Amino acid sequence: MTDYAKDYTADELMVCRLARELNDDSIMLNGTVSFIPVSAAMLARLTHAPGLTWVAGAVGVDAQPGSILGNTLDPTMWKNCVMYLPQLEDMWSYVHRNTLEVFCIRGAQIDKYGNVNNSVIGNFKKPKVRLPGSAGMGDMCTLDKHILIWSTTHNARTFVEKVDFLAAPGYFDGSDKREKLGMKNGPKLVVTDLCVMDFEPKSKRMRLQSLHDGVSLKQVQERTGFELIIPDQIPTTEPPTKEQLRLLREVVDPKAMRKIEFRGSETKV
Repeated sequence: MTDYAKDYTADELMVCRLARELNDDSIMLNGTVSFIPVSAAMLARLTHAPGLTWVAGAVGVDAQPGSILGNTLDPTMWKNCVMYLPQLEDMWSYVHRNTLEVFCIRGAQIDKYGNVNNSVIGNFKKPKVRLPGSAGMGDMCTLDKHILIWSTTHNARTFVEKVDFLAAPGYFDGSDKREKLGMKNGPKLVVTDLCVMDFEPKSKRMRLQSLHDGVSLKQVQERTGFELIIPDQIPTTEPPTKEQLRLLREVVDPKAMRKIEFRGSETKV
């Protein structure tokens, strides 16, 4: 029997759930402020996916930093890597050839079709809030990538009916627009502090896959700004194992940098 832990927090559950989406064949890179997915990649390599290739900060190929020390684009994350991948000169050529094929994204707004906004809130010409921008998300989400969405703020402010600005496309309006534009795949999974969601194949709308322990369906519905597709049976999200927690807390992220992602969140960690 699997030796599951009981004393885990939302951040640890999210890391472990994302880690389970990675395997030996995954070739993954990370962006800025990505403590949750970076922890997931490092944990996966220590457990079920030792062959996973991680390009730390889109620079350090197969990096072995030991543990997370600074931000996820900090040079400390590139320690003991096989090689450096110059970002401007070489990295994007590998992205467009689809060698680098796994990417985790989050955004200020995410809608029911997996479209993501990290650019502006309100009218683009006169925005209420100007956000950091999409960086590489637009490229990643228009190419043939394995896209995983994550958010530590599952509320109606983040999960909206329609994004104010399309910074990174999901399934657009649920039609066959991706296919017509020659875009393959699309977002696969959404992992939040409340639940896990995927996308119903026909409508391409976000669908509840599992609820985290202690979270009710009512809570999720009230904190989602659109109607989710609800299956007849809703399982509980698989908890971390005791060994996963030990590795995460003692080896991967002993300084608990992953908890920075939860500042301003309603979820206690």
